Parts: sequence; C-alpha cells; structure tokens
Amino acid sequence: MDVFLGEWGNLLLRWAHLIVGIGWIGTSFYFIALDYSLNQKERKSPGVFGTAWQVHGGGFYHVEKFTVAPPHLPPHLHWFKWEAYLTWVTGFGLLIIQYYFHASAYLIDPAVMELDPWQAIVISIASLLVGWALYDGICRLWGDRTVPLAISAFLLIMLASVLYTRVFSGRGSFIHVGAFIGTIMAFNVFMVIIPGQRKMVAQMLAGEEPEAKYGKVAKQRSLHNNYLTLPVLLMMVSPHYPFLSAHPHAWMVVALILLTGALFRHILNQIDIGEPWEKYGWAAPIAAFALICAIFATAPRQAADSGPAVSDGEVLALTSKHCISCHARKPTHESFKEPPKNVTLETLADLRRFNQLIMIQAVRNKAMPLGNQTNMTDEERAQLGRWLSAH
Repeated sequence: MDVFLGEWGNLLLRWAHLIVGIGWIGTSFYFIALDYSLNQKERKSPGVFGTAWQVHGGGFYHVEKFTVAPPHLPPHLHWFKWEAYLTWVTGFGLLIIQYYFHASAYLIDPAVMELDPWQAIVISIASLLVGWALYDGICRLWGDRTVPLAISAFLLIMLASVLYTRVFSGRGSFIHVGAFIGTIMAFNVFMVIIPGQRKMVAQMLAGEEPEAKYGKVAKQRSLHNNYLTLPVLLMMVSPHYPFLSAHPHAWMVVALILLTGALFRHILNQIDIGEPWEKYGWAAPIAAFALICAIFATAPRQAADSGPAVSDGEVLALTSKHCISCHARKPTHESFKEPPKNVTLETLADLRRFNQLIMIQAVRNKAMPLGNQTNMTDEERAQLGRWLSAH
C-alpha cells in the first residue's frame, strides 16, 4: 500500500507540475509576443510605450504598455508570479519523491561515482543554489551586454552539465540540467522580477517617480526565461528517452539541445516582431544543424556480434541476476509492487516479446538496471545483446 500511495503522490504532483508549468510558460510566450506586437506609432495616452489590439474567444482587447509605469496605480493589479513559484515547488517536490527518496536507483550510478544517498542529495541542492548565484553574478557583471552575457550563461550551463555527468547517473544528470535551468528561471521571478516590480509599486504609493531600471532588469530576466523554456522542457522529459543520456559525452548533447531550442525560440520571437526573414533566417540552418548533430550523436552504435553464442540458460541466468527483481510478476525490489510498465522478463517468451526494448534500454543505452544497482558489466550486456540479436 505504501508504494501504491507513493505512486499516486508522484502522479498527482506530476499532474500539478504540468498544470502550473503550462500556465507559466504560456504567460511567458504571451507577454513576450505582446511586447513584440506593440504598435508604437498609433495614437496613445501620455507615458504609453505602445498599444495592441487583439481578438480571442469572440472578444476584442485593447492593451497598452507604459514606458515605465502609469501615472496612477490602479486599484486592482494582477501579478503573474504564482505560476512560476508553483512550477518550481512542484518540480522540486518531484525531484525529492523520484530522485532523493530513490537515490540509489535513479540518481547514483556506481560506475560513475560511488556516493551515499545523502551525499548525492547535498550535491544536488548545493549545485542548484550555487548555479543561481553564479548566473545572477554573470547578469550583474555584464548588464545589458547581450552577447557576452549569453555566452557566459551558456558556458555556465555547460559547466553544470559536465559536473552532473561526472557525478550522477545518466538519467539523474539530465534531469538535474533541467532542474538547474528551471531554478534559474524561477529564481529570476522570485529574486529579481517580482522584487523589482514591488519596489516600483512602493515608489508610486509614496508619490515618487518609479525608477525605470527595475523594469529594464525585469524585462531582461523575463526574456532569458523565454529563451530557456524550450530547452528546459526537453530536459524535463529526458528520463523517458535514455538514448539522450547514454552518450559518453552527454554534456555535448545538452549543448546541442540548448542551441536548437534557444535559436528556434529566437525565430518565433522575431516572427512575432514582424521582422523580415533576412534578419533572422540565419538562425534556422544553425538550429537545424544542431538538431541533426544531436540526432547523429545519440544514434545507436551497432556493436560487433563477435563472441560465443549465448544459450537460453545463460540468458535466463543473466536476467535473473539483473532484471527480475523489478521486472517480475511479483517484484522483490522495495520500490515496486508491480513490474514497471508491465514489462516482465522471467521467461524466454518474455525476452522475445520485449526484445527491442531490452536491446535499447539494457544493451545500447545502459539505462537498465536502474542506477546499475546490480553492477551489470559490459561483457554481460554484450552477451545479452548477442542472444537478443539471434532471437
């Protein structure tokens, strides 16, 4: 029952994470598109930067954006913050339930580094906090100098990616890159954007002229979040695709994903602005090339079918040693009360039925056993692969 309730808790938290995440990313997409669609030439009120007419759901909307702030604070001001806060809170909750509570299975790989669960958890939390501090320092150092700031932020994420692939399992490293980026995005809202807006509101309530610098910095951080949305989404679903983390230089795959996602987001933003293709078309071939490189880098490498044939008895001995503690009709692993994804590997018929899945997960990508808790060797994987290839 405890495992069953834990699964329900995981499902409900994941559902909540998706709901609030959609809300946060949706507002990011909307407001950046709104900013870029503002008409600055249309007659407008004093202090207004631009206006936009929009239609949706059978209604017409007239939106104005002030250069700094309106002359008078309205009685009702809607703050877009809880979507970001709750996305991070639910995401960190999933990290706790899935990776901290089951660190030995999902977070630690003895072949990468021998760690106790508490050590892996400390590294995880410390890296997220230090990562935010370094990113914030980079932003303050470069200010509005876009190119060096973008390069520095990219290198910071690459540094984190290398660290994670040297410390955690493949699955754990990729999800932590996503958590690293997600923490930067959420803390941008919590530590910079909202506090800056609060200072502007406080200045207006005090009868003072609000300082434009707070709005300028908030816009910069909001734009950073916008460009990071597509890469972080892929990182968050990466555990379902172990071929991403199976590459011996997984940080390189992260770099290609960052380039592809950020450049594609740039193209969409430029379309919203209404810029001619000649001004941003350069991003399309680079994004496409990065994506092709990522696909090529993660493509399975066919191992040579050399070596003696593996008998049915030998392959069953292998699966008994490394697989059926989880993938049995009645698992003995403490984390499962039923076989994951209903995949059972107790008989030869089971092995034939799930042949391709086993080949991908256990032989090529080495994603199974989870965290390699049973210390499956490369030779054993090769033996399993030879039997699967023959059947």
